[in-house]
Order: sequence, then C-alpha cells, then structure tokens
Amino acid sequence: MSRLLTVLFTLSVLTVSMQAKAIDPIRIGVLTDLSGMNADLSGKGSVEAAKMAVDDFGGKVLGRTIEVISADHQNKTDIGSAIVRKWIDQENVKAVVDVPTSSVALAVQDLTRQANIAFLISTGGSSDLTGKHCSPSTVQWTYDTYALANGTGRALTESGEKTWYFLTANYAFGSALQRDTTAAIEATGGKVLGSVRHPLGTIDFSSFLLQAQSSKAQMIALANSSGDTTAAIKQANEFGLITGGQKLASLLMFISDVDGLGLDKAQGLLLTTGFYWDMDEKTRAWSKRFAPHNDGKMPTMAQAGVYSVVLNFLKGVEASGSLEGEAVVGQMRDMKIDDMFARNAYLRVDGRLVHDMYLAQVKTPSESKGRWDYYKILRTIPGDKAFRPLAEGGCPLVDSK
Repeated sequence: MSRLLTVLFTLSVLTVSMQAKAIDPIRIGVLTDLSGMNADLSGKGSVEAAKMAVDDFGGKVLGRTIEVISADHQNKTDIGSAIVRKWIDQENVKAVVDVPTSSVALAVQDLTRQANIAFLISTGGSSDLTGKHCSPSTVQWTYDTYALANGTGRALTESGEKTWYFLTANYAFGSALQRDTTAAIEATGGKVLGSVRHPLGTIDFSSFLLQAQSSKAQMIALANSSGDTTAAIKQANEFGLITGGQKLASLLMFISDVDGLGLDKAQGLLLTTGFYWDMDEKTRAWSKRFAPHNDGKMPTMAQAGVYSVVLNFLKGVEASGSLEGEAVVGQMRDMKIDDMFARNAYLRVDGRLVHDMYLAQVKTPSESKGRWDYYKILRTIPGDKAFRPLAEGGCPLVDSK
C-alpha cells in the first residue's frame, strides 16, 4: 500500500510540475552590451526595443505571457556563452536577441543550434554568421559585413578613391569586414596597400595612424565599430591625417557614434545603414515612440532591428504553433516581412534577411536643423544588390535545399 501511495505521490508531483512548466512565461533574452563600447548603439535601447515589440504584439503568444530579460555579455565570449547556457537550461528562454560583437555571436550560435532555440541577431555583423557558420534556427536581421563593404567600400572606390589602407579591429567582425571590403574594392578596380590590426577597445591609435599615414593610401578604412571608430576618427583629426590629404572611411557607423563625435568631426563621412529614424513617416512615428524609452535618444539601426526581428519572431511563433527555433524560423521564411524597418524584405534559407540598405552622408553643421538631424540619404541599395548572393556564402543549408 505504501508503495502505491509513493507512486501516486510521485505522479502527482510530476503532473503539477508539467502543468506549471506549461504555463511558465515564454522568455526572450536580450544578450547585449550594457556597460561597454557598444552600450549606446545597442545596450539598454535594444532591451527597450524588444519590450516595445512584445507590448505591440499583445504580451502573449500561444496562450502564455511573454517576458523580456536581459544580460550584459561584456563583449566576452565565455561570459556570453555562460549566460545563454543558463537561460536555456534554467530560465525557459526561447529566443536570444541582439548580441553585439561577432565573436560572442558565433559562440552563442553554436549553443542555440544545439538547443534548437531561435537566435535573432541584430547587432552581430560578421557575414560568416549566415555563411559557413549558418544555422537553421538563426536569423541575421539588420546588416552584415558584406552589405557594409558593398555599400561604402564600393561607392567610394567607384568615386575615384582607388588606394586603401585598413585599420582593423582584431576579432571576428573586423576580419570579416576587411575581407568583404577588400573584395568590393578590388572588384571595382581599387587596390589595398596594407593593413594593421588593433585590439578591441584601443585608446591610443597613434602608432596605427602613423602606419596608415606612411602608406600614402587615399582612403584609410576603419574596419571597426563604436568606441574604436570614434576614437580613431578623433585622433586622425588631431594627428593631421585629414589635412594631409588622406580621407577616412568608416565602414560601420551608427547614429549614436555621430552624436558622440559631433558634426564638426563626422561631417562628410559616408556610411551604409539599414535604418534612419528620419527617413519617412513610418520611421519617424516609430522612433518618436521609442525615444522616451531610451533617454530621449533616437534609435540606431541595431535597436530598430531588434524591434523588427522580435515582432516577426512572435508572429512566426503564433503562425507555426511552435516554440522550436527551427520551426519558427522556417515559418518566418514563408511570411510577408514589411514594417518600419524591413522594406522589400524576405528571409532566405541561410538566415539572412534581405532588405533595402541606404548609402548616407553625414551632414555639415550648417545643414543640420538640430540634434539627430544627421544624415542625407544618397542612395537606396536594393536588398538583392546589398547582400551577398545566396550561392556565394558557403552555407551548408543552401546545398541541402
């Protein structure tokens, strides 16, 4: 009799546990940089963008409440990996979002692939994420190194800037950006005269700028981002590199970087972006809703991308009736994707969202009407021209279809 009671008790505990799990909130984990060099371009703003998407969706999906949680990966692969393991194993996280710093994103992609959890990349930029390292549960939403190279690098070379020298951040993103931009330069008749690598978070660029100056290259390409980019631009101005006749090409620049630099230093720079808050009525309406959640700051393309990818993920969950990453991402490939961020967009089998990109130029102080009025959109680059052709990325999923 006691054995029967023990069995019945065990079954009742398991039943209660299963019922509790079934009604647990569905959690979306925003893994970002809350304290370092990428905090302004992603960080708190990315967390708030994800929360906005959940609220706009209605706060529930498949009958369960949706919660957004967040953590700071500190731009370190081991910390980011540990956070995601805990999220998956203990906190019922069903999607990991954002992830600036491509080396962290590549590590997280392995974990989400193994767990069949959706990985929704907005800020991680290496084109290898949808190339040789592609995953059936990953999407790369906002930009990548190929699109940046094909926008800024190609445009400048076509305009006559034929010789280049690279200052490259020494991690996965910098390497991919230099590789992809070199290909675009050479395909347009340009030549790379050399390069130098610098550590992530470099404070003093003087030795690197000296090497760039001595190269006599027309263009000094900054294959880095955020704090590294702004520090290099400031020091290049102080160093006299610009007055000496050379020019700077910032291959990845966010509107937060321009705001931090000021128009006096950033004016005239060309950049490629996936979003500009003041482009049209749709972008302005959303951005004016977003700014109060972000200390009055207008969104970067990374933060706008977080909103868009989370909203479309939730639509995919609802349509597929599933929380498994591969099933939801498969559903997203069959969906119409059109919102304030994604224009003329579709999701490919390699996980790349193909959408229009924009070649922009930073305004002069006299052209700007005030803070955040920073860009002139020079050209719309159609998605099929901006992003790498599907067959050229080396994604094994393409060969299997």
